[in-house]
Amino acid sequence: MELVVATKNKKKLEEIKEILRGLNFKLTSLADYPHAPRIIENGKTFRENAVKKAVKIAAFSKKLTLGEDSGLEVKALGGLPSIRSSRFSGKDKNDSQNNLKLLKMLGDLPLKKRKARYFCSVAIADSKGLVAVAEGSCSGRIGFKMEGSFGFGYDPLFLIPKYKKTFAQLGPEIKHKMSHRFRALTKTKVVLLTYLKRNV
Repeated sequence: MELVVATKNKKKLEEIKEILRGLNFKLTSLADYPHAPRIIENGKTFRENAVKKAVKIAAFSKKLTLGEDSGLEVKALGGLPSIRSSRFSGKDKNDSQNNLKLLKMLGDLPLKKRKARYFCSVAIADSKGLVAVAEGSCSGRIGFKMEGSFGFGYDPLFLIPKYKKTFAQLGPEIKHKMSHRFRALTKTKVVLLTYLKRNV
């Protein structure tokens, strides 16, 4: 059975494929559906955006669809950048600029006051509508400089206290066993397996 991942983000797609590896689904993405409708992520929560992606693309493709929205929430900034994580530094953003803006806003706050969490919502929908939503989070701290070369987004700043390293330093082997996306997708696996049993 085909599972359309409603994203154009190649790095995000790679992570999702890696975490869902072993499931009996053929994973495709919006790159395989060039005429898919544009999705405006104007929801007020990660959940709203994930559901919107899944439902809209499932209605268009008539295929089972996974919509995902995730981001970083920093306690000292009142939860920012939150749903604006990928466009934190403006419309023509990139990961480096987003990270630099975050560092500037936090200034010289001590590490104990740089609490943050990554949050992820995953929605599954088919042509009839929403099937289920699963969510996961991962707590950490925001470091004082970008470190590491793995991952994407805020991974070079996201410190895991247990390891005293960032996600970008730890790499996928460790990240994919504890990340927000791993936790949400682990719950999603159960949903997908149940769906497969009922619809094959």
